[in-house]
Amino acid sequence: MPFERSGDSFPGSAFYYLASETTESSGNALVETTGGAIANAIGGPIARSFRIDNSGVDRSRALDCLTAAVYYEAASEPDQGQRAVAQVVLNRVAHPSYPKTVCGVVYQGSERSTGCQFSFTCDGALSRRPSAFFWDRARRVAAAALSGAVEPSVGLATHYHTIAVHPYWAPSLNYLITVGAHRFYSFKGRAGDAGAFRFAYGGGEPSAAPHPHSNTAQTTGEDPALDPLALQRAYEAGLKSAQGTGETATPRAAAAPAYSQDVRERGGDALYRGDKLPGSDGVRPEYQQSGQWIARPGG
Repeated sequence: MPFERSGDSFPGSAFYYLASETTESSGNALVETTGGAIANAIGGPIARSFRIDNSGVDRSRALDCLTAAVYYEAASEPDQGQRAVAQVVLNRVAHPSYPKTVCGVVYQGSERSTGCQFSFTCDGALSRRPSAFFWDRARRVAAAALSGAVEPSVGLATHYHTIAVHPYWAPSLNYLITVGAHRFYSFKGRAGDAGAFRFAYGGGEPSAAPHPHSNTAQTTGEDPALDPLALQRAYEAGLKSAQGTGETATPRAAAAPAYSQDVRERGGDALYRGDKLPGSDGVRPEYQQSGQWIARPGG
């Protein structure tokens, strides 16, 4: 190369011989939004990394629960489809409308006979022995997600359904993308804004198992805690209520200091008031021409 020959180089000359990088465009290209948030060209703002440390019961339980969700919801999906399902679970953990743990999200509503958040937790699918090969595959996806891997294509999606069905809530949410056999959605309005999510893990994972069936649990009808439209409305209402009831505290006047007897005899608090300061027009005559030329240059 020319920059390697004596006399043909100078400090930094190698830079001018670098080949331009060629990159292939991908469907999941990331872009910078005007607000500085990282966004996906297809799905809008993307999630932040979600991490659970490698020690303790929380990591083990979260891994088991997320593996089960990926396996039973997307065992036959491509890698991106499995990562997308895992991302939806973690997005829910980060949203205030859902439980704050991975297992809490995965098994929410599992005490019901029908209408649970993830159908495999209440439709009998858990009674089937999982395939070791596909379980290990799902576990690798779950482990990566809990170690900070993010699937950008689904953005801040909190819901999905298979292409074989059309749930009532689909038109009222924000459609993002179809990956494999699933269509992904995020909340509309401020409930779906990036500011509504907090990707900080607090621990406290419950048992990695479905809830016991309850005789008092609803088996028909809608549960507001499981209805995406009810959650979306509740978030908006709660936000408006918090903003509407905010009151500005009236500052209280500070009490006068407790002066000594000697200070009180000399006037007390009046000694320290600034009522004898000169006014803005009280400039002494000798300083009234300050800032003006003493004599014009060349005059």
